[in-house]
Formats: sequence, structure tokens, C-alpha cells
Amino acid sequence: MSRAQRLLALIQILRGHRFPVTGAHLAAELGISLRTLYRDIGTLQAQGASIEGEPGLGYLLRPGFMLPPLMFSEDEIEALVLGSRWVADRGDARLSTAAANALAKIAAVLPNDLRNGLETSALLVGPSARTKPGDAELPQIRLAIRHERKLDIHYRDLKDQDSCRRIWPFALGYFERVRVLVAWCELRQEFRHFRADRIASLTMLDQRYPRRRQTLLKEWREIEGIRPP
Repeated sequence: MSRAQRLLALIQILRGHRFPVTGAHLAAELGISLRTLYRDIGTLQAQGASIEGEPGLGYLLRPGFMLPPLMFSEDEIEALVLGSRWVADRGDARLSTAAANALAKIAAVLPNDLRNGLETSALLVGPSARTKPGDAELPQIRLAIRHERKLDIHYRDLKDQDSCRRIWPFALGYFERVRVLVAWCELRQEFRHFRADRIASLTMLDQRYPRRRQTLLKEWREIEGIRPP
């Protein structure tokens, strides 16, 4: 294992623990000496990793630090590029711009050899077969999901029947041809799926829905038999 790979492995191990981990445990898991471990932790701290602790007490990686370039392997960079290109092609205008900006920020902190791999990635996204009706509503839908706000929607189903619903939106599925909003429907008192291109109009309310988004998502997955990613 190269030193860069070892540093990456150390970060990944620390990320998997919510409580301090002893240096001896970390060294044993990596197959290195304690002296080497202390040196590696110092290197990561110098590169911006928020690792707290000291010998004899254990180490803990705090969330929210700037990821150093070594955090990305070649496979991870290709995954980031491919995912960003997919969003840029399939997302609404705001999401497409955000994908491009995120990739530019990643490129700015990568060393030259890795940046070259990002810019010359041969993983391409094929042309989309779908049109984009309903995408104008997606930024507002995402905002409602993010802040757990109720939505009033005017919806037209596949039988062209109109209805007005008050819903609790908590997930948005991106399929090749359609976008599907998953929500709790106050009218039906159950989870319902709404195609974004079938929403004629919507209004986000100031009122938060009474349950957490994560709880609704978990319950919906259990009902649908969907395992979390």
C-alpha cells in the first residue's frame, strides 16, 4: 500500500467511527507502527483534516472539514465526473449549473495529475430521450423538501382528472423520462407519487409538515420494499 493510499484508508477508518479510536487500534487495522500512525495523523492535520485527540486518548475526525486532494482516488474522480455530467444533462437549469460549479470547485483543489484525469475523463453521458416539461417547478419542489414545507398543488393525473392536494414532499425521483415527487397526501392520508410534469401549479406554504423528512422516507421505503442506498 502506498503512503497516499494509506492516508486515504486512515481517513476512511476515522470517518466510520463516531467516538475516539485509539492509536493502537488504528495502527493495527492499517498494519503500521504507532510511530508511523502518529506521523500520518500529523500529515492529515496539516492538510486540513479536523482530527482531534492525542496519543493515549484516541482520535476523532470532526465533520465539515475541507477534503484534501488525496481523498479522491481515480475511480472516485471518474464517479464524480460522470455523476456531474449526468446531472448537468438531466437536471433543471439551476441543478445543471450547480453540478458544473461543484465540479469546477473540485478541480480547483486537485493536484495537476488528478485534475488532468478529471478534465479528460472518457466517461460520457448519452443523449437524453426525454423532454423537460415540469422542470420549471423542480427548484421549488427541492426547496420545499429541503425545508420540510407543505405544498399545495394542482395536479392532473394520467386520466386527465384534476385535483387539488396538500402534500408533504420528502423525496424526488429522477427517472430517464420523468421526475416523480414522493409525498404524504393529506387528502388520501397515504403516501402518493406525483409526476412533476403533471403538476399544473404549486404553492409552498410557510407551514412545516409535522414529521421529519427522514422518518417519512424510511417509512415509505419499508412500505415499498426499497432498501436504502
